[in-house]
Amino acid sequence: MTNLYEDVARLMSTSWRGRDVKHSRSFRCQCGRHVFFANSLCIGCSSPLGYLPERALVVALAPGSVPGRWRVPDETHEYKSCANLHTPAGCNWLLPADDPQALCVACRLTRTIPDLGDPDNRRYWGTIEGAKRRLVSQLMALGLPVKSRITEDPERGVMFDFLRALPGGPRVLTGHQDGLITLNVEEADDTKRESIRSDLHEPYRTLLGHFRHEIGHYYWDRLVRESKWLEPFRGLFGDERADYAAALRANYESGPPADWATQYISSYASTHPWEDWAETWAHYLHLVDSLGTALGFGLEVDDLEAEAEPFTAADLYAPDDPDANRFLSLLNGWIELTMVLNELARSMGQPDFYPFVMSRPVVAKVQFVHLVVMDARTPRTGE
Repeated sequence: MTNLYEDVARLMSTSWRGRDVKHSRSFRCQCGRHVFFANSLCIGCSSPLGYLPERALVVALAPGSVPGRWRVPDETHEYKSCANLHTPAGCNWLLPADDPQALCVACRLTRTIPDLGDPDNRRYWGTIEGAKRRLVSQLMALGLPVKSRITEDPERGVMFDFLRALPGGPRVLTGHQDGLITLNVEEADDTKRESIRSDLHEPYRTLLGHFRHEIGHYYWDRLVRESKWLEPFRGLFGDERADYAAALRANYESGPPADWATQYISSYASTHPWEDWAETWAHYLHLVDSLGTALGFGLEVDDLEAEAEPFTAADLYAPDDPDANRFLSLLNGWIELTMVLNELARSMGQPDFYPFVMSRPVVAKVQFVHLVVMDARTPRTGE
């Protein structure tokens, strides 16, 4: 099986300990200044910037052969900006100049946006699309299938509706059904989202977290439902044929089981096997992206004073998998990193960066997600 460190998105080094690091969210302009994932202009040299999703790179741009086209210095390929560059979405992604579509691979996934005549909706939409681009960039880097249900794959693709309830109208519920992910745009309002988080006694609630959770439901349908992974899934997560509506009612009426933390990554994961999968999937994406970012900025575990009891092969779902040791290195590095980041957050009087504890059953589930992802990967351009 393709190993995580050599092939996944070119985000990781071949080891967490003391090897050369391939960047993830660490980029530099041609002038040498650090630039970041969402940047469309270098504040150092005023070069326009764009994100190349197929290469997971933010690059400085030079004018192309005609106005509206761009090229990367020392390259001949020409690109165009996403049509959402100068909208509230502020998308800095690039497309090949000859692509017949005007929207980039991330923006073309959106089917419905809120009324932009409302200033709040304009702000919400920009924040939401920024979080969605971070999600999509990671999914592409992992080699997972990402196609628009609107324009590219009407049977198996994914699409997003970003909705806001009308005054006096029904609530908009965030969720997934048959490849459609619906998000209540008021989740982009920090005050409202924090109020919901507090009311529901959640330790963590973010837009990116919502996206990672809901896309987990989509990939369960896509990668597990009718695959070789279905029966192993049932053995580890439980039988998803259990009444979902009844499970939700029981959760909201009685709460999670008292010992949920011994088996699940979150209390909500205990609701139903589908929710356990989606929560575990989201945490796998948290882990890979956060650790990849740390590696990209040159952080090595040997620089850290934190020590935690490491998980071992006995804690894994598949301890004999050829990639098991590398997976353990990733996981144990993540635990050490979050110990330090949690203390840094506390030093600033902020909530923990990662307010979760992984039990051994959760570790097995996270490795299961990893195996499904690795099995589903398609090679990136140039691999």
